[in-house]
Amino acid sequence: MTRSTRWTAAAGLAAALPLALGGLASTATADTTEQVERPETFTSAFVAEATGDQVVGPDGTVGVGQEDGSGTFIFLINSDEEIICWDITTEGVDPPYQSAARTATHIHQTPAGQNGPPRLSFPNPGPEDSDIRNSSGCSEGPFTTGLSAEGQDTGTGFTLDQIEANPAGFSADTHTAANVPGAVRGQLAFSQELLDEANGAGGPQSGGPDDEDAGEENADDEDRVVPRNGVDTGEGGTAGSTPAAPYVALTLVGLAAAGAVAARRRQGA
Repeated sequence: MTRSTRWTAAAGLAAALPLALGGLASTATADTTEQVERPETFTSAFVAEATGDQVVGPDGTVGVGQEDGSGTFIFLINSDEEIICWDITTEGVDPPYQSAARTATHIHQTPAGQNGPPRLSFPNPGPEDSDIRNSSGCSEGPFTTGLSAEGQDTGTGFTLDQIEANPAGFSADTHTAANVPGAVRGQLAFSQELLDEANGAGGPQSGGPDDEDAGEENADDEDRVVPRNGVDTGEGGTAGSTPAAPYVALTLVGLAAAGAVAARRRQGA
């Protein structure tokens, strides 16, 4: 799987994300009980190409993740409203998930080659009986992880503009029982292309003169809501996976893109 192939899939996901999020009004689960409206625009966009050889073990050994696993983590941020939207697709990551908190998929504050505390957490990709899994939605701060360090939650005091200021200082990963330090991991990288796609720059979602109806369509989105308050997560104990059904809208988008990636991967791209 080449870098260009991964980015093509990522760009497609970002382009579809603002539309697909409109179908997530019923995504509340035991882990995401409150909901917020999807932001009309985003201030930044990031992608992390996750692999097992980027995972760092407790002793500092690099490359201890799942050898044949991979993932694309897309994050759209509105730091003014403290809202983050995500579209996470993994391939070849074997469940069950394992974490000290409620889920095992998150963003850590740590540079490449090191470990650090989780600051944000997300529902685990599903369904578990598929080789390609997806998790999608949006949440609003203040954020918690359910993991305590020195008497306080590791999400305490964290704000999304910290990612915008230093994306290379954050990684995205998911943990499993077979790979507790992490099955796959990747460092966040800013993408202007993804941000433009998400905000509809020059496209049919921009509401510009090229599409007079786009503004009305976007106005309808204001009545739609998405999950609030990121679910807790951390490395260690057991965390159940999130049911896949609530995330159908974005799962279909993610699976389509990931399927294209998988096909090219099998062809030796």
